[in-house]
Amino acid sequence: MPQFIFLGLLGAAAYYGYKRMQKEAVKTSERSKRAAAEQRTGAQGTLVRGDDGVYRLKQD
Repeated sequence: MPQFIFLGLLGAAAYYGYKRMQKEAVKTSERSKRAAAEQRTGAQGTLVRGDDGVYRLKQD
C-alpha cells in the first residue's frame, strides 16, 4: 500500500512539473516573438497602457 501512495505522489509531482514546464515554454515563445518583432521594426520596447492611462515599457 505505501508503494501506491509513493507512486501517486511521484505521478502528481511529474504532472505538476510538466504543466509548469509547458507554461514556461509558452511564456518564452511569446517573449521570443515579441523580441523578433521589435528587432524587425527597430523598436526599443513594447509599450503597454497602465491603469492610470500612462504608457510604460512592458516588464517581463
